[in-house]
Amino acid sequence: MPQITITIAEGRCPAQIRNMMREVHAAVLRTANTRPEYIRVVVHEVPRTHWATGDVTLTEMDAASPSRTGGSAGHQSDHDAAGRPVTTEGEEQP
Repeated sequence: MPQITITIAEGRCPAQIRNMMREVHAAVLRTANTRPEYIRVVVHEVPRTHWATGDVTLTEMDAASPSRTGGSAGHQSDHDAAGRPVTTEGEEQP
């Protein structure tokens, strides 16, 4: 029974998380030669204050980059038509 665990920074809407789970499930089903009911997908959302890269939390990165937050106090990612986070060149969306 395949179990896939995804750790992702919080900030996506439930529909985005559900779509990601659906896509991962489909990929495992295509490639792992198993039955659909045996596939487990678990998503862990980590608060942005609890995720640091280079000793800078995602919340600190958000505050330092108005283009990522739209100038608001909370985190608000830009997303494409499919609900995927849009990043600028050289940027990575955790």
